[in-house]
Amino acid sequence: MDKPQPNDHEGWMRYAMQLAQRSPPKPTNFRVGAVLVDASNNIMATGYTLEFQDNVHAEQVCFMKLAREVDTPEEKLQDKLPSGLSLYTTMEPCSKRLSGNLPCVKRVLRLKSCIKTVYVGVVEPETFVAKNTGKLELQDAGIEVVHVPGLEDEILKIATAGHIQG
Repeated sequence: MDKPQPNDHEGWMRYAMQLAQRSPPKPTNFRVGAVLVDASNNIMATGYTLEFQDNVHAEQVCFMKLAREVDTPEEKLQDKLPSGLSLYTTMEPCSKRLSGNLPCVKRVLRLKSCIKTVYVGVVEPETFVAKNTGKLELQDAGIEVVHVPGLEDEILKIATAGHIQG
């Protein structure tokens, strides 16, 4: 995968889509990709749904990888990261997890001193959890949420592969 140019939001979203395609298709998950980029356009971390064992989401994987890289618990990651980061995720970060894991929006909020903007491809469909409040929670905390338009159909096709159609 080639690294997109700075401010190429569609390019970064397509990068995240390529990550999402690595996620195994299952009827119980959306296939999501995420990439965390610093202010100099360098990739800090990438992730996709179910990249690690257990029911891990794309954003969660990004933060787990970073925590390992800087040898700190994920809960203290904000102390080790620069400010001005951008998170590109194919789907709005979840606000509720049926698995009992910490929702992705809460993970992003722990990094609000570092993450300036979250770019999303689609809002989370109400397939598993109704009324995702991720976007609103991020905006209320001062994190800009930007929709990257034009890729919704492609993202949803990737995200729902493995779902029972009917």
